Amino acid sequence: MSLLRKIFGDSPPPPAPEAPPMPEPVPATRSGPAPGTQIHYHPALVHQLTDEHLVLLQAFGAIQSAAAQGNLAEAASLLEKFRVRLQGHLLTENVRLYIYLEHQLAGDPSSFALIHEFRQEMDGIGKALAAFLRKYQNLAAEPGLAPAFVDELAGVGKVLVERIQREEATLYPLYTA
Repeated sequence: MSLLRKIFGDSPPPPAPEAPPMPEPVPATRSGPAPGTQIHYHPALVHQLTDEHLVLLQAFGAIQSAAAQGNLAEAASLLEKFRVRLQGHLLTENVRLYIYLEHQLAGDPSSFALIHEFRQEMDGIGKALAAFLRKYQNLAAEPGLAPAFVDELAGVGKVLVERIQREEATLYPLYTA
């Protein structure tokens, strides 16, 4: 049984709903930190995060390729590098993006709700990814895990791509507005 199904339920996930219309962002004051924080606006943050998305997707593709070729040692090594990159990305997103936006847009209920929903969903995805990465950290030493790994890897990739697309289309524009 796939790890994602264990976490999110036994039935296959329904098709992703259409993204809700993006609320009109409240103009951000860029001269100081977000209210109640010491977190300042960073003009290059969205560019940095989208660059990190590309690196994460390329790393993920390399893991899939190594696994498909049966090179479990390489897949395990790449998986560890992916874990480190992902943790750094999630930390940056959590502190510099989500907290900033939640405080900056606290006066706009629809934008705040959208940001909060994205953040909660990412917490769940992050926990599922961490469990997946822990489960397969010794992949090279346990070749019997390979079939399940390849199966679950495809599901993780689908979730990762969908999440990145939604962040870049819906969430990041709120930061740059």
